[in-house]
Amino acid sequence: MAMPSYFSLSIILLFLSHQALAETYSCPHNENLLQGDVDLLEFPLNLEYTEAEFFLYGAVGYGLDEYDPKLAMGGPPPIGVRKANLDPFTRDLITQFAYQEVGHIRAIKSTVRGFPRPLLDLSPNNFAKLFDMAFEHPLSPPFDPYINSLNYILAVYVIPYVGLTGYVGANPNLQAYASKKLVAGLLAVESGQDAVIRALLYERAEDMVKPYEYTVAEFTDRISELRNRLGHAGIKDEGLVVPPELGAENKTSGNILSADYNSLAYGRTPAEVLRIVYSTGDEHKPGGFFPNGGKGTIAESYLKD
Repeated sequence: MAMPSYFSLSIILLFLSHQALAETYSCPHNENLLQGDVDLLEFPLNLEYTEAEFFLYGAVGYGLDEYDPKLAMGGPPPIGVRKANLDPFTRDLITQFAYQEVGHIRAIKSTVRGFPRPLLDLSPNNFAKLFDMAFEHPLSPPFDPYINSLNYILAVYVIPYVGLTGYVGANPNLQAYASKKLVAGLLAVESGQDAVIRALLYERAEDMVKPYEYTVAEFTDRISELRNRLGHAGIKDEGLVVPPELGAENKTSGNILSADYNSLAYGRTPAEVLRIVYSTGDEHKPGGFFPNGGKGTIAESYLKD
């Protein structure tokens, strides 16, 4: 029997090494990932939990504890969240978003261990405070995201985009192929969700948000301006209607997607994300959607400072 040539052995070894590498990357809780990658992959679970609970409850009336309890890992149930009064189209849309977010949580936890769901405040009172901050005076009546479809979509405008910018900011700092692949997949779907929400709102940009004397476009502009103020990092957020100098190629006030001078997505650091979702402008001071602060090495490190 002829012995395999050196060239043949090299090909076989190369094939086996690629197989081993592929198996390593597909292995849950990959111990070969650098700690920096693990921390950056776990951090967005804070936002994914928030979106999953808000969408699940809003569309179908229950959250992770009923849909898939093991994903919550025993974390406390969210505060004040409930089923929204949605029209059939919006309910269908948000149901799809909800299941996508469940998939995101599962995908992250198939790569890194993750952490239990943090305490989340998704109550009408918390959203009312946020919109009051955006308009710099109390709205009357207080804003309620669950009362109708338009209010709910405006509330959805508040959350996913922040996670999107967090993924953009994290991507250049990731080292492993598995980490980059995961974040690319997450970012693609989060970007799609944001585009859908912005398109729905853009179609109604000039409609009044009753009973308030503000248009849909004004609501989005105020929320984006608030996030810029809280983030303390310049303009990384834009509403649906902007001055032409902020529009694509400086030629349009319509702003269906929020992007920089070259129409590239804005990125945010974990600290900037926390300043916004805490509604405090300070990554060391919990509040907003996270009364007790976020979970994971990165978020908890700021709470210890």
